[in-house]
Amino acid sequence: MRFGVHALGLRHRLVLAFAVVALLVSAVFAISTYLLARGYLLAQRENVVQHQTFADAAYVQRRLSSAGADVSAVLTAAGTPAGHSIILRWRDQWYASALDEGRDAVPRGVLEEIANGRPASQRFRSDDEAYMVVGVPLPSVNGQFYEIAPLSELDGNLRLLSGILMGGAALATAAGAGLGLWASRSVVTPLNRVAVTAASIAGGDLDTRLPATEDPELATIVGSFNSMVDTLQQRINRDARLAADVSHELRSPLTTLVGSVDLLNARRDELPERSQRALDLVTADLQRFRRLLDDLLELARSDGGLDQRPSTTVDLGELLRQVLGEAGREPAMLRGGTDVVVKADKPRLGRLFRNLFENAETHGGGLTAVEVARVDEDVLVLVDDAGPGIPPHDRERVFERFATGATKRGSSSGTGLGLALVAETVAIHGGAVWCSVAPTGGARFVVRLPEVRS
Repeated sequence: MRFGVHALGLRHRLVLAFAVVALLVSAVFAISTYLLARGYLLAQRENVVQHQTFADAAYVQRRLSSAGADVSAVLTAAGTPAGHSIILRWRDQWYASALDEGRDAVPRGVLEEIANGRPASQRFRSDDEAYMVVGVPLPSVNGQFYEIAPLSELDGNLRLLSGILMGGAALATAAGAGLGLWASRSVVTPLNRVAVTAASIAGGDLDTRLPATEDPELATIVGSFNSMVDTLQQRINRDARLAADVSHELRSPLTTLVGSVDLLNARRDELPERSQRALDLVTADLQRFRRLLDDLLELARSDGGLDQRPSTTVDLGELLRQVLGEAGREPAMLRGGTDVVVKADKPRLGRLFRNLFENAETHGGGLTAVEVARVDEDVLVLVDDAGPGIPPHDRERVFERFATGATKRGSSSGTGLGLALVAETVAIHGGAVWCSVAPTGGARFVVRLPEVRS
């Protein structure tokens, strides 16, 4: 059992491919857009905070340079934007514009940079909120100035942007899947049309053709396919006519030969013993030859499309009893078959069962049972023999033409055409035939025919 992508059908693989490509393209676009936008917005925010911090630091430095400056009043008068807070170290003491902040609010890395006399900035998170701190040394007043700015608004904007981009990627993926569905229909529909046409041709309707198309990509395929079918039909018709003509032309000399041999058989007693044995061989071969010609004519008629679906009704039980009597078996051997009516060509259906009975007698060790059973709207005719049975790998091959095989189970006449005629005749009657194993171990041939019910 196969799993994965290869287990999917062509249509599903196309839809999946379009959806994956759309997802990859949209994901790359969304990630690139998010990273670029995030970098730009962060850079702009950092510039704004840094400019604000340097401006505030300069103001605080000027105020602290004057005598008698009040630090708290200076921090309050700095006029920082809403949400910003100031932390100041002056004369080895820490001051803050917010009561809940102090030295601990400044990251260690920034403190170290300021202690070395260099300005520094850093983004950090506190209580699951994003902030940015900018530190500026104030050497003229022996102080350190820090301003902390919240980045929650920027985070919110970035989350909104990521949501929009993800939604866009999802919509692009859905659109890709929809496009893949449309494309798969455009691809699979012509293939399905070819498959249906090919199946119809394989079923015997050689007049079926692909309809013309205006698609230049498909026009060549359609033309080639129809041309192939035309050539195939011509060859089949030519072969069928050849077989029919040859078989028909052979009937006249065969009739002459049969008449001559019958005349010799009428005067058989006047011939020497050696000549009588030769006459017996010739008679047997002529009978086999005549059966072969009849079979070939029947097959040529079927191949030529001259057969029509039978429309007359036949009592199947009565027909089977009649054929059993002609085969030299007791009609009472038939089980079932009461009030079973089928639409059939009575002579051809009789010949079908005669072939099966003679096949069982000649190559199957003798006919052992014939039974009629109803299954749903069909009727089954079971023909069992006493032979060794047919190997599973030969149960379909026996219905091929000239398939005599090692056991010669392919024909009632020894030509390999008997069971082939059975299959052709059953198909004409809208049924089927197959081979299985009889309860006694021999071969069982099953003929299925549609039943006519009142």
